[in-house]
Parts: sequence; structure tokens; C-alpha cells
Amino acid sequence: MENKNTEVKSSFVGVKVHPNSYVDPSAELHDGVIISQGATVGPNVIIGKGTEIGANSVISGRTQIGNNNKVFPNVFIGLDPQDLKYKGASTEVIIGDNNTFRECVTINKATDEGEKTIIGNNNLLMAYTHIGHNCELGNGIVLSNSVQVAGHVKIEDKAIIGGCLGIHQFVNIGYLAMVGGMTRVDRDIPPFCLAEGHPGRLRGLNRIGIKRSGLMENKDFDLKVLQSTWNLLFKSNNVIADSLEIAIRGQLDLSSTKLCEFLKDSISKERRGPMPVIN
Repeated sequence: MENKNTEVKSSFVGVKVHPNSYVDPSAELHDGVIISQGATVGPNVIIGKGTEIGANSVISGRTQIGNNNKVFPNVFIGLDPQDLKYKGASTEVIIGDNNTFRECVTINKATDEGEKTIIGNNNLLMAYTHIGHNCELGNGIVLSNSVQVAGHVKIEDKAIIGGCLGIHQFVNIGYLAMVGGMTRVDRDIPPFCLAEGHPGRLRGLNRIGIKRSGLMENKDFDLKVLQSTWNLLFKSNNVIADSLEIAIRGQLDLSSTKLCEFLKDSISKERRGPMPVIN
């Protein structure tokens, strides 16, 4: 049988394709890509500069992976969604730069025509993480081992998700949120918040994460204002909708504005609403 990998290797600078792997001739591999033993790269796949695909991994479908990603062994990206509504649409997976996908991560493509599953930049997905169809992950996110993310979930930048937990479909997790391991995540988690428990409950602000993020050095950030806003929204006797109106009329910094905008969307009819606060 003709070894098509020879053709692939001669077409790009510095590409290394193990002879016991398979790369479809129509796949586009950029400079410095490494395809390890037993890996499979299907048609319509684009892999950016310096990205390494680990042993026995499968990259299929209309999948675009950016530069300098590290894909460990037995990772599966771009396969059909685990969705009974899927009817064979040619949907996409779009992945940015400098991500790390540890062993046995799975990332499914979207369900309906024109839709995408999106992963941003500089994310760490630890072993056995699953990203369902139509999910959107931002940048600088950490998903610990065995995090199972259902379809249509959105996770904003710099969120940290503890291990061995499931995230319900259509849930949104906000900027710099932190979720403790084994938490039941069935409602939205607002930006800057710390969530934990089964069922999951908001515990307060993610103060350690905020301090480590460098936000304290930003002149437009005021932790006291954010804490006051959080107390008004979650600790007052008002319903959240009324507290939001009061907060928005007040003097908010950028972080408090982000928190209020997230909650305004979360309590709309289309959303599941925010996670309750621990009593």
C-alpha cells in the first residue's frame, strides 16, 4: 500500500509524521507539526505551527487547531456530537493557540449546520475532560481531571473548574469564577464567584483568584465596590432583579458592571438562572 504520509511530510517544513500514523492527503499541516505513532488526522483538518498530536489520538471532521498546542495521547477531537438531534451536518471545531489537552480528552463538534464548538487560547484541559457539542471556552481556563461539560456550555476567561464534576447543558460560567471539585453545576456561576457543594452553592467572591490575576493593580478595579455589589445582589432581602436595578443605578467599577451584565442575562427567560448562595 502506498504510504501517503511521505507526500504529507514533503509538503511542509519541519513536519514529522510517524510512519505508523495516518494523515489524510487533504489535511493541512503547518510548519513544525508533529504527528505521533498511531494518530489519525482526517480530511478537512487544519493544524497550526508547532502543534503536537500525541500517540493514538484522532483528529477528524472540519477541525481547525491553532499554533503550539500540545495534544497528549488518546485525545479525540472533532468526532460526531453525542446528541440524538445530530443528523450528519458538517459542523466545526475551532481551537486557538497554546492549549494543552491531556490524556483521553474528548471534544465533540457542533450539532446543526453552521454551528461550532470553540476553544480559545492558553487553556489546560486535564485528563478525561469531555467538551460537548456547541460549547464555547474562552482563554486561560483550567479544567481539572474528569470534568464533563455538556452541550451548549459557555466558560469565560480564567475560570478554574475543580475535578470530577459535571456541568449541565446551557450553563454559563463567568470570568475568574472558581468551582470546587465534585460540585454539582446545574446553574450559572457568575464572574469572580467561588462555587462549591452538592448541590452547588455560591460561597462568595474568589478573592484568592482575584489577587493572583493582577486585577488589584488595575486602577479601574475596586474590590470593595465589587464586594458591596455582590452583597447587594446575593445577600440583601431583595430578589436579584430588583437588586440589579439598584446596582446598575449606582456607581459601579468595571468588574461590578461585568457581574451585573452576566446576571442580567442569566435571569432572562432563556437561561437557567444563577446558582443560589449558601445560607
